[in-house]
Amino acid sequence: MDYIYNTIILNGRPLNCSAETSLHNLLVHYQFDINSIIVEYNQKIVSIDNLSSIFLKSDDKIEVITIVGGG
Repeated sequence: MDYIYNTIILNGRPLNCSAETSLHNLLVHYQFDINSIIVEYNQKIVSIDNLSSIFLKSDDKIEVITIVGGG
């Protein structure tokens, strides 16, 4: 059985992922706290509610910004 992989860019670093990977699954795999991040997908801000409906394709660019409280 052949597996299909996509090469994406996550925070400036190339990664290979399964063609069936959702943006939500990628973020969980890399242990991002979904409730404390802002996600930019191909230069557009994505609502946290839509992460599961976006499936990654080759050359997608994802930037994740983590919100940190403090003073």
